[in-house]
Amino acid sequence: MKNKKVFVSIAGNIGSGKSSLTSLIAEEFNWKPYFEKVNNNPYLNDFYKDMNRWSFNLQVYFLSHRFKTHKEILKKKISVIQDRSIYEDVEIFARNLYLLGKMNKRDYENYSKLFKEMTSFLQPPDLLIYLRSSLPKLIKQIKLRGRDFEKNIDVKYLEKLNGSYEEWIQNYNLGKCIIIETEKMDFVNKKKDLKEIMNCIKKNLPVNIKQNN
Repeated sequence: MKNKKVFVSIAGNIGSGKSSLTSLIAEEFNWKPYFEKVNNNPYLNDFYKDMNRWSFNLQVYFLSHRFKTHKEILKKKISVIQDRSIYEDVEIFARNLYLLGKMNKRDYENYSKLFKEMTSFLQPPDLLIYLRSSLPKLIKQIKLRGRDFEKNIDVKYLEKLNGSYEEWIQNYNLGKCIIIETEKMDFVNKKKDLKEIMNCIKKNLPVNIKQNN
């Protein structure tokens, strides 16, 4: 296998550890990290207060941001690790909001059409890493990080997201995918757990890892 740049994306529910693992992988392999835009998001705080009113606005905002980020990543000549993929937007979050009655059918169908048009121009990641977490662990980690806008997050909403993630990952066919069982892991504080994940990444990349200069 030849050394070349790689594009890896981390998927997982809210509170599953995506941002933490993104930072650790970026540091380990000297890859450029791309994080989900949660700070200075003009809709996120309003969304958690009134999902019905702001669901469509928030999803379009995230889709626009992730589309721009994905295009930028593909143009890069260096290896990249991304916190959450664009594919989760419609398959997980928008779909979940629609099923919960938080997004109406007209908005959901228009959003889905927009998503399909936009993603038809994109090349998917070389590797997708899915962080599987139980509902109790997600709730615990959300409380620990203490983001104000997540304080009153609906447990039912999180539970539905977990179900949607499981359905999506079982049918993911855009490229190679690995599932990390995080329930008994602490990759932030335990080097053994982190090393296990790093070794798994190395084994599943379609090319030799290229470390950025």
